[in-house]
Amino acid sequence: MEQRVSLVTLGVRDLARARTFYEALGWTTRAAPDDDTVFFQAGGAIVALWGREELAEDSVAQDAGGWGGITLAHNVRSPEEVDAVLAEAERAGARVARPGAPTFWGGYSGVFHDPEGHAWEVAHNPHWTLAGDGSVRLG
Repeated sequence: MEQRVSLVTLGVRDLARARTFYEALGWTTRAAPDDDTVFFQAGGAIVALWGREELAEDSVAQDAGGWGGITLAHNVRSPEEVDAVLAEAERAGARVARPGAPTFWGGYSGVFHDPEGHAWEVAHNPHWTLAGDGSVRLG
């Protein structure tokens, strides 16, 4: 197995609300308004929105309705950009769970939760290289 992630699927209770949120962040999709799955190109990977029940069934998983133990991350080029992305997410309908602040590992980050409760860390990591296309390379 190659060391990479191709697709992250977020199980959502309200697909229309989730789609509206990500589109309010400026993400674009080619999905039709009535499609049951919404795909967004995210750099070299894809983020998908799909019904939570359908995703649990397809993944052969028990869904207790709580946090799934996964946090997504969006790396940016500066601490100021962390704060700007958190503000943009909040305007789009997210709840900022942790405002931007210096971290124990020498960077700067904050966290927002999308309307479905999925956690996103927005981080500036001065130890990693962030390429022009948004791809990240370990220091």
